[in-house]
Amino acid sequence: MRIVMIGPFGLHSRGTMGVRALPMAWALVRRGHKVFMELPPWQMPEESGQCWEDGGVLIRNIDLPPRIPGIFHIWTAARLLRGALSCRPDVIYVFKPKAYSGLAHWLAMFLPRKRRPRIVLDTDDWEGAGGWNDLGDYSPLQRRVFAWQERWGILHADAVTVASRTLESLVWAMGVNPDSVFYVPNGVEPEISVREAIVTERREPVILLYTRFFEFSVARVLDVFASVRDRISNVRMLVVGKGFHGEENTLLDLAQSRGIVDVIDYVGWVQTAALPQYFACADVAIYPFDDTLINRTKCAVKLRDLLAAGVPVVAEAVGQNREYIRHSVTSLLVEPGNDDAFSDAVVRLLADSPLRREMGDAAACDIRRRFAWDRLVEVVERACCKQG
Repeated sequence: MRIVMIGPFGLHSRGTMGVRALPMAWALVRRGHKVFMELPPWQMPEESGQCWEDGGVLIRNIDLPPRIPGIFHIWTAARLLRGALSCRPDVIYVFKPKAYSGLAHWLAMFLPRKRRPRIVLDTDDWEGAGGWNDLGDYSPLQRRVFAWQERWGILHADAVTVASRTLESLVWAMGVNPDSVFYVPNGVEPEISVREAIVTERREPVILLYTRFFEFSVARVLDVFASVRDRISNVRMLVVGKGFHGEENTLLDLAQSRGIVDVIDYVGWVQTAALPQYFACADVAIYPFDDTLINRTKCAVKLRDLLAAGVPVVAEAVGQNREYIRHSVTSLLVEPGNDDAFSDAVVRLLADSPLRREMGDAAACDIRRRFAWDRLVEVVERACCKQG
């Protein structure tokens, strides 16, 4: 089967194409399929026209057209579709029902039905009201267009793959036949390694916060950390990540005002290859997650990374967190918004080294077993092959 994946942005601009589409494509290649990727590198125009192969996947950044107002967007989408059709695909796999990939999907529907490849749509976030439309720095017009694209795209695909159970329910609620909706959470590649924790006789315990910040209230995180410090006075917090709107500065400013900034080590954003060294420093990771629509619909790659690396986690029981974590076996879940329960769970793990090791080992094993891409790809194949 020949499959062309179309993205709304470049491979490394944002997470979806690099951490979801590409590993899925590698798994499809391992199953004997021919997979191509057509991308519009509008955020990095200097990469326009580049072509390369990665793990057997042929990736092409389209040549971006001249930036003529009012024409650039539809022209870019047309080039995406033309590039996809040049690969003579059996399936066009559209990632995200918005922006350029959504426009390319819309243009594809003008093709005669007999000439049109099967169109599969992948959605890994809620884009409309309550989702990225509320979080992204979009104009009112863009919000209206993205909300329309999301609904139109879901209703006009031959099959829809969803990254979360909540997205699955929302797609069903739109009237899509459940037989055409396929649950495909973010998976794990086989070569991902388990961390080797740093073990010393006298070391301050470390709580890791690995985040993009938008999922929770910064003040709440500091409340939980302060509560833990009341019982374990020498604990430190290691913060890895960067917010979209400078939330890391808010965290540090609040920590300064509370007198705890000296026990918070802020690293910032780091490359994926550097993550193991920070994971190795952590005794426990925390994954705060407010109970919101955007959090319920997402499938958190960072939580997956922590569990796959064998880091014991305390997370709030929202959305896919409840799918990734087997409570009290692979890590601990707490009810969302219950800061006392959250801090109690962190203290419990920090005080019990054997339990941390047991849960970390179980997490690494469990997530590889249940969420391996080589297992999930069988569902992707059904989405691509099922006759409408």
